[in-house]
Amino acid sequence: MRRRELIALLGGAVAAGPRGARAQQPVMPVVGWLSPRERQAEEEVLPLFRQGMGEQGFVEGRNYAFDFQFADGHYDQIPAFAVELVRRRVDAIVAITSTVAGRAAQNATKTIPIVFISGTDPVEAGLVQSLNRPGGNITGVVNSLTNMASKQLGLLRELLPNATTIAIITNPTNPGLTDVWAKDAEAAGAAIRRRILLLNASTEGEIDRAFSHLVESRAHALLIAPDPFLYGRIDHIIALAARHAVPTMYTRRSAAVAGGLVTYGVNTDNLHRVVGNYVGRILKGEKPGDLPVQQPTKFEFVINLKTAKALGIEIPPMLLGRADEVIESNDAISSRCSAARSRRGH
Repeated sequence: MRRRELIALLGGAVAAGPRGARAQQPVMPVVGWLSPRERQAEEEVLPLFRQGMGEQGFVEGRNYAFDFQFADGHYDQIPAFAVELVRRRVDAIVAITSTVAGRAAQNATKTIPIVFISGTDPVEAGLVQSLNRPGGNITGVVNSLTNMASKQLGLLRELLPNATTIAIITNPTNPGLTDVWAKDAEAAGAAIRRRILLLNASTEGEIDRAFSHLVESRAHALLIAPDPFLYGRIDHIIALAARHAVPTMYTRRSAAVAGGLVTYGVNTDNLHRVVGNYVGRILKGEKPGDLPVQQPTKFEFVINLKTAKALGIEIPPMLLGRADEVIESNDAISSRCSAARSRRGH
């Protein structure tokens, strides 16, 4: 068993014990981690959270422990996991990646501090009273996904001016984000005179079927909605995009690193660091309702040049000049793209 897993297990056992036992001996605080994603998908952000905690003097295993609850893409299980964290008497709950997790934690407790990352407006979602003064036992950061689809579609139009049909894959089991995303995308598509093909996927099999449908529909490009389940299967999606030679845009930089064509979205590094910093401040005595909800200040536009070449796409010089980063992927991705282009007669 890995060290962090052991600490999380011990932390959960301690948190589940009676308060009387805590009073008799010093016990490190336990941070409940509530996520709709898989554990593996969270590994990339946990170091950033730990960095934020470290800024407040907290070191995992020395003066705090984790109690992890991962839903593995099953959004319907998140409320039960939130209730379980409350039952175990954790000292704070991090509701990560999804408004669904924030709502579940808020419904489960009005006393345990909650720090969220929300992809939608937290005021409109009912998580906080206002951004400056959240109130209650909750605060967090916003991933600023509202209007993101319109910005991404605008970039796709510049990249692929002849692409008249653009498919978008969303997750219907995450309605808080999907509804906003789909509405924004359809409005943006109409504004730039592009046909938007909305496809749903909440299982790996449905992702495969979505790709089959978009190929049959002769979609010229694809946009992946920033859903935790979908990005938990991002390697599978990138492989399908390469196999079918579909130019695809993503939200997270890590997708471009893994072989995706282009990404545009919030730099999430600082978001997770802020969450860790906030949890540390709360454990030291500050009230979450007094800590303002923070919004992102940095957006990233990343181009994978090798994938573009494999797809036969020439990146316009103006787009290259605006990119925050131009990277290359592995040869296997490029080989799959080239083979697919040959099959489709590109």
